[in-house]
Amino acid sequence: MLDELSTGWSRFSVDFIPKVGRAIFSRGFDPNIDYDREQVESMRHALELHPAVLLFSHRSYLDGVIVPVAMQENRLPPVHTFAGINLAFGLMGPIFRHSGVIFIRRNIAGDPLYKYVLKEYVGYIVEKRFNLNWSIEGTRSRTGKMLPPKLGLLAYVADAYLDGRSEDILLQPVSISFDQLHETAEYAAYARGGEKTPEGLSWLYHYIKAQGDRNFGKIYVRFPEAVSMRQHLGPATGEVATDPAAKRLALQKMAFEVAWRILRATPINANGLVSALLLTSRGLALTLDQLHHTLQDGLDYLERKQIPMTNSALRLRTQEGVRAALDAMSGGHPVTAVDSGRQPVWYIAPQDEHEAAFYRNTTIDAFLETAIVELALAHAAKVESDPVEAFWSQAMRLRDLLKFEFYFADSASFRKHIVEEMSWQANCEQQLAEGGEAIYAMLRAKRPIIAGAMLRPFLEAYELVADVLRGAPAEISEKELTKLALGVGRQYIAQGRIRSNESVSALLFTTARQVVADQKLLEPAPDLEERRLAFLAELRSILADLATVDSIGWIKFDLRELQRRKDAKGTYVIEALEAE
Repeated sequence: MLDELSTGWSRFSVDFIPKVGRAIFSRGFDPNIDYDREQVESMRHALELHPAVLLFSHRSYLDGVIVPVAMQENRLPPVHTFAGINLAFGLMGPIFRHSGVIFIRRNIAGDPLYKYVLKEYVGYIVEKRFNLNWSIEGTRSRTGKMLPPKLGLLAYVADAYLDGRSEDILLQPVSISFDQLHETAEYAAYARGGEKTPEGLSWLYHYIKAQGDRNFGKIYVRFPEAVSMRQHLGPATGEVATDPAAKRLALQKMAFEVAWRILRATPINANGLVSALLLTSRGLALTLDQLHHTLQDGLDYLERKQIPMTNSALRLRTQEGVRAALDAMSGGHPVTAVDSGRQPVWYIAPQDEHEAAFYRNTTIDAFLETAIVELALAHAAKVESDPVEAFWSQAMRLRDLLKFEFYFADSASFRKHIVEEMSWQANCEQQLAEGGEAIYAMLRAKRPIIAGAMLRPFLEAYELVADVLRGAPAEISEKELTKLALGVGRQYIAQGRIRSNESVSALLFTTARQVVADQKLLEPAPDLEERRLAFLAELRSILADLATVDSIGWIKFDLRELQRRKDAKGTYVIEALEAE
């Protein structure tokens, strides 16, 4: 086991691996990685004081080579990187082992000896003040959004701290994001029910070759402020050291804090925003004017919330910047351009929706709370008694339903954020209390209207899984449930009962199964079928609210387009007034 775990640096490999990594990603990406220099200097100072665990977001196999490159070119200490033993094939195993990679087995639940050896090995590395590095998500996110953190290796690091091997250990969040990835085609295949391709020399050759297919844009690396293990776990002799439940809770809070900081530091890019808008158009092609005009509300919101954006996103303020983003994504990557008519138009074809969804999903966390506000308002508008209570009840219910998909602040902070999101309306409390038409007026005044663009695929996936549960066995397996949902989903797409191909996704059904399990809908009970039907009815009611929000968004889009054209041609004044 120790031979399998052993690692180190040779004089050759300490430079070889970063050079190879740069050579691989430079085939398709800008060779100059985008950093926040203040964050780099802050991390440099922190690493001088304590050993650290670098926990990176994981969207691509490239992440494993980007971190060593980033550390080397910023003259930061090298890191030991954990990787799955499946990557130790051929000559790659010895080369990686001599460049700081620690290969670990994938499934160790039934092997207490291996777990003990791994724990002691991690403790030894920490005690010697070497830095460690792995993905906090454990595996690549195939959907583009942040996965829940994995606690296994983190628990071993916590044990090293609690055993007194270091006075503190820093958990350093690392955000790695990309303008585009060629791996999205692979992720789309997984969503349609495909199987993972085993790694090997042939796989590696084709992976490297694919990096040169086209220009994938830039790579962005961010190092937000580190999380102190001592601050979260307390002294090594405290309660966490003796109470397993307290230790696990503290670990969860630490891991979620790291993931939260990654999300807040990851910049929104142009491809994510353009994909979100084109997916909302339901397959209809849009002109450059329409795209540019409609993107401005989202950009205004991001600036108002001080959410970081890449230069490509900032350039969406101009038509030239929008056109540059469209050109980069055209040719089915995932945008299709039609430029043989009077003016060019762009759309996302049905077969490309899963790939576009990956890019759109990288933006969702920035818009998540404002999207929930829209759905809660649409729900409250239907309620005749106490719309204020209905609004808050629905907002908290949506938070509960979506907790397996996204990261949320704690309940008190979430309520505070929702209040802040309502600030676009000066007298929001009064209008909310009036209910009905007053709430619809609030929605018409809101900018942007975003719930449909961000949340529809997830809610439709939940509805599909709830639908196929009707009459199904109580303890249906995950594989069978996914198979049924894929089949029924394809039927509903063909019938027009579901609006988007991206909702029919094995990746989304995995989380949907967690949702129905959380609702106790996979356990035998006398009233199981009744509760399954009630849950399906609830989801359909939420989707009806989403349709209401979408209709307001589309009317607003049409009116603003008419208003824009009216500036040049006054004849559109009558038409705009009639539409209103």
